[in-house]
Amino acid sequence: MPASAEPIPDPGLPEHTWRPTDVDPAQEKRAERQVAGLFGLSAICVLLFLVAYFTLDIGDDHDTVAGFGASTVALGTTFGLALLLIGVGIIQWARKLMADHEMVEMRHQARSSDEDRQATIAALNAGLAESGIGRRPLVRNSLLGAVGLLGLPAIVLLRDLGPTPQEVAKDQEYFGAGLANTVWTKGVRVVRDVIGTPIRAADLEIGDLVNAVPEVFYEVDENGDHVIEGVELQIAKSKAAVIVVRMEPDEIIPGEGRENWAVDGVLCYSKICTHVGCPISLYERTTHHVLCPCHQSTFDLADSARVVFGPAARALPQLPLAVDDEGYLVAQSDFTEPVGPSYWERG
Repeated sequence: MPASAEPIPDPGLPEHTWRPTDVDPAQEKRAERQVAGLFGLSAICVLLFLVAYFTLDIGDDHDTVAGFGASTVALGTTFGLALLLIGVGIIQWARKLMADHEMVEMRHQARSSDEDRQATIAALNAGLAESGIGRRPLVRNSLLGAVGLLGLPAIVLLRDLGPTPQEVAKDQEYFGAGLANTVWTKGVRVVRDVIGTPIRAADLEIGDLVNAVPEVFYEVDENGDHVIEGVELQIAKSKAAVIVVRMEPDEIIPGEGRENWAVDGVLCYSKICTHVGCPISLYERTTHHVLCPCHQSTFDLADSARVVFGPAARALPQLPLAVDDEGYLVAQSDFTEPVGPSYWERG
């Protein structure tokens, strides 16, 4: 229809019938209370969700309802009803309390005129006013309360993503537990990965890179059992793996406070990339750069393993080295910062 054309005077629509809430103030108040009641019931369902989350048992001895886990049934039912009641309340609000009249919209060209745009903004503002949200505080406040409470289940459910580092350190008391710790301690020898033989600094040549681990992985007790084994061993390996490199001492740029962390040009760094935790060992001896094969993060081992390329956010953690009385490489201490992906860093 051309923009200048007039609408059909009588398109054949039946005469408008007013709703009871449009003509009867008592009906209007009743509908307002109904809508607010639905929002209130939604809020109650959220509170019941929280009660169920913290009181119903899960696991091997969990409570059941008709053969199903009571926790699952309760959480699903209460959260589903909370969302449903808000939806029903909004529908009832629109059907019974918002403005009820026919609107005619003229067809126009792809780009609306400035007048049409202004008219649209005016219509939106009028719709906001006609919704009654400004003059119906009971409906508005109950809706805001119900929607606001919906954020609580999301916050509570974040606990199921896993324990915090503080909880891990508290609950897991085995050797090297927690994100901030590894099994490296003062005096632990650095040994070759897989075979477990200790490493002499004098045996390494310029340009060598050796994959290594702490000697404790190979230690056994008086009964012949490994000191660390099973799941604890796998967790320890995922954090304690290192690479040992040797370069000319005058090529090393020691970081602040790390002047004595090398032994005759021998340096030791975490093998775990600080981007997403991939193991690294692709070494370019002439530049002293080591490359992560997953996303090409590149670190300069001669300069405290700083990032020179790629998505990694921080340098590889460095393990301070020393030698024992037999000339074997040992750790001066544990890493002074968390190893692994940068999202573990909180500094």
